[in-house]
Amino acid sequence: MKLFKNATIVVGTGEVLKNANLLIAGKNIRQIGHFSDEHIEAETIDVKGAVISPGLIDVHTHLGVHEEGIGAEGHDFNETSSPITPEVRALDGINPADQGFQDARKAGVTTVQVLPGSANVIGGEMVTLKTEGKIVDQMILRAPSGMKAAFGENPKRLHGQKGKAPITRMAIASMFRQELRRAKQYMEKIDNEEIVEDNLGLENLVKILRKEIPIRAHAHRADDIVTFLRLAKEFDIDITIEHCTEGHQIPEYVAASGAPAAVGPTLSTRSKIELADKGWHTPGILSKAGVSVSITTDHPVVGIENLLQSAVLAVKHGMEETDAWKAITINAAKHLGVEDHVGSLEEGKDADFVMWDGDPFDMRTRLSATYINGELVYQNPELS
Repeated sequence: MKLFKNATIVVGTGEVLKNANLLIAGKNIRQIGHFSDEHIEAETIDVKGAVISPGLIDVHTHLGVHEEGIGAEGHDFNETSSPITPEVRALDGINPADQGFQDARKAGVTTVQVLPGSANVIGGEMVTLKTEGKIVDQMILRAPSGMKAAFGENPKRLHGQKGKAPITRMAIASMFRQELRRAKQYMEKIDNEEIVEDNLGLENLVKILRKEIPIRAHAHRADDIVTFLRLAKEFDIDITIEHCTEGHQIPEYVAASGAPAAVGPTLSTRSKIELADKGWHTPGILSKAGVSVSITTDHPVVGIENLLQSAVLAVKHGMEETDAWKAITINAAKHLGVEDHVGSLEEGKDADFVMWDGDPFDMRTRLSATYINGELVYQNPELS
């Protein structure tokens, strides 16, 4: 066991504990709070007031499937041979040796979701991982953790320029609808014990219809968000809105849907028309309206090392600091369906935490150490 004494602990639920202790046993948190260590046999580390927070969570990345700086050889995130590819899995394209995983650990990001890209109307299954490991199968926290879909410019551009559907937003919606209708018919045959064709894509979409996993849809523009919400209601499926760039234009409508939103990557440029109204005010407006907000870098669109900085900038532009913390911890864990394991420092949860030499929301503060499953996975050489 390891005991970290005299810490300021950001629990992740909005609570902050002063002069508190954190006891870990193996891979899990054994005890947290103000308790006596008199009879505890453990390796004791007096952190002398340093801040301990949950490991940070980025809900929307392309770590390992879109490697930086190596061109086409590192692009394993968009299967552009077809606009409908529910049969593919991000898991099968991840390279755990991608430099981005090390960058994540150095920035205190301990859990990520890795998604297929946004080239396709339906792009394939995603997976949620810890950021430490050499074998991706041993890093998995939830697989699959969702199915990717995309609305707006990307499917139109990437397939339309080939002279193939979808060329319009109308076609994106119709193709999404048609494929889920096919999956519904496939599911009904299974439920009626009829013989069905061997179709991996439809099998994966049945998971959506049975609410085993959500559809997570790339949607920047307000009208694309509304189209996605309309389709979700039509099929009664669980969803999350990915990017939600113009969500601040329709915050009450988004809140009424109950859909969580992963906002970002706001640190990026306005590289296309549907990002014209991008701004740091969006997370705060959505959060105040009652939306469960997470913040994302969409790595490598923005480097994953900027996740905490993105939360700080959201606070600078109106988001409550407590909500910003939740957006990269407990809300993010709930977004991914892994809140029983990560997202807050509570008894029984995974011992994923980060130590800082000051207030993490002060950009001068340095990360001193990152732990995953109770093991030290990064130590800042400047502070060791």
